[in-house]
Amino acid sequence: MPQMMRAVEITTPGGPDVLQLTERSVPEPGHGQVVIKVAYAGVNRPDALQRAGAYDPPPGASDLPGLEASGEIVAVGAGVDGYALGDQVCALLPGGGYAEYVATPAAHCLPVPSGMSLKEAACLPETFFTVWSNVFTRGGLKAGERFLVHGGSSGIGTTAIQLAHAFGARVFATAGSDDKCAACVELGAEKAINYKQEDFVAALRAEGGANLILDMVGGDYIPRNIKALADDGRLVQIAFLRGPVVEMNFALMMVKRLTLTGSTLRPQSDLAKAKIAQDLREAVWPLLEAGKVAPVMDSEFELAAAASAHARMESSGHIGKIVLKVSD
Repeated sequence: MPQMMRAVEITTPGGPDVLQLTERSVPEPGHGQVVIKVAYAGVNRPDALQRAGAYDPPPGASDLPGLEASGEIVAVGAGVDGYALGDQVCALLPGGGYAEYVATPAAHCLPVPSGMSLKEAACLPETFFTVWSNVFTRGGLKAGERFLVHGGSSGIGTTAIQLAHAFGARVFATAGSDDKCAACVELGAEKAINYKQEDFVAALRAEGGANLILDMVGGDYIPRNIKALADDGRLVQIAFLRGPVVEMNFALMMVKRLTLTGSTLRPQSDLAKAKIAQDLREAVWPLLEAGKVAPVMDSEFELAAAASAHARMESSGHIGKIVLKVSD
């Protein structure tokens, strides 16, 4: 491996233009880690939050953005089992994905599903780890239940729709245009609600209420989610695009016996992330290899154009995932 590599750093907290190409030292693998030569890196909302100064890396993590990538293992640290030099993997990263090389725990890697390109595989870790842990583990979604996901055309949304549908739930989604709603239905949603034209609360209550809601909007959606839930329903919060602070009457939570929960992925322990990876390998990777579930691709940008990729994501015009091409 070379000693130096190209990378994109956050020069100062701010908008997309603060992302600048730089040179960094190639990382060394620590105990239990591998180094991946990055082919593609996924672009996600937490990257933009970090760029804006609102989501600091956990202690010991790279300050470079990038929480998922695909590529080839080029170095293996002590204590690594199950992976070897030359293996093609995708991986959840503690940070550092916007670079030609990245180090990550081997237990957070997954093999590239058979028949899938590295470009597609780079879109899997962040969204699939998030959806599996929040919808199925924390939210306990079961076949036959009514599931509502907000932001259905996002990377999280398109993943949640497909997985919930594959495991037998009745899926509902919200999106901001008729085209996005059509994409949600094509992926397996029973009904997609254009939130600019229709009230999702009324739509779900007409179906008997949602048993589970996955929300990344927050703000004024929180009390509306409470109203949209069925008795004994669950609300799982994973982000707050409209803010985390809201005034709400919690009496309805008691009357309807609701469960309100949420999580963030990046600060969780390495062991917790390894458990999610193992669950995905057993329950979801067979679906990917059978073609029953697949990442939805929006656009590709060169590594040096990371600022344009962030601008695309923050415009909310995308459907599915955005990736950076790092190397051939």
